[in-house]
Amino acid sequence: MSFRAAPHPLLVPPGDPFPIATAATRSPSGGKSKDWKDKLESERKKLGDFQHKLYAHNRYAVLVIFQALDAAGKDGTIRAILTGVNPMGCQVFAYKAPSSEELDHDFMWRCYRNLPERGRIGVWNRSHYEEVIVVRVHPNYLDGQRLPRKPASLEQLWQERFESINAMEQHWARNGLVVLKFFLNVSQKEQHERFFDRVSDPDVHWKFNAGDLDESRHWTDYQTAYQAALRATSKPWAPWYTIPADAKPYMRRAVAEIVVDTLKQLDVPPPQLSDKDRLALEKAKVELAAAAKK
Repeated sequence: MSFRAAPHPLLVPPGDPFPIATAATRSPSGGKSKDWKDKLESERKKLGDFQHKLYAHNRYAVLVIFQALDAAGKDGTIRAILTGVNPMGCQVFAYKAPSSEELDHDFMWRCYRNLPERGRIGVWNRSHYEEVIVVRVHPNYLDGQRLPRKPASLEQLWQERFESINAMEQHWARNGLVVLKFFLNVSQKEQHERFFDRVSDPDVHWKFNAGDLDESRHWTDYQTAYQAALRATSKPWAPWYTIPADAKPYMRRAVAEIVVDTLKQLDVPPPQLSDKDRLALEKAKVELAAAAKK
């Protein structure tokens, strides 16, 4: 494997029991919003510079996965960290309810086909983890998946899916994909305040869906589902980080910092020219220098 999880206080260590009830939703005390914004600007410049090297080297790809409850700030965080990155080097996908075509395949198929190409950075707003989080909270969704066999219990089904996810993500990592997973951990109080802002401001009414409030009523079930998923699937080759999401500037800075610290591990030197290409380069240099003197 070409990388390991970057050390960070927000990392969910492999094998850690990870009690979600103690995971922070608020930023550390003592920090200032301006400092976090300044740090974000510095980190995303580094990410933009790295993306050029990644594209030229064309051996690795990067996949950044965001999971969170509604109004945690996934869209804004994606926009914030990718500012300055060449759009040609990015692929962003948002996953909603699966289509009939997607339901005719296994639960990871629709994500697998959207993996980033070598040299590119892929970002997923939600992912295959919906199948062990949302579907766990609403097991009736399984009725539409036409599964060929029924496990002895739902708990067995979730464990089987965790095993499939771990095996697939390890396969991706072995083939040059850097997988980073972020759980944006918003408190229910902050979530409701953001919902209220959306219903109060006509300019952002479009952001509110009555179904979001319905889902918030399943808060405890979602906490249980996230805790189980993060415990089972935070691995050295595909780590989870739990990011306090109540303060957006801190959240965005933390994500950018972890992405950059991880990518520093990759060896992505500029491509080496062949002797033929080097001679052509020198010839072009001479011609251009002569043209500049005219």
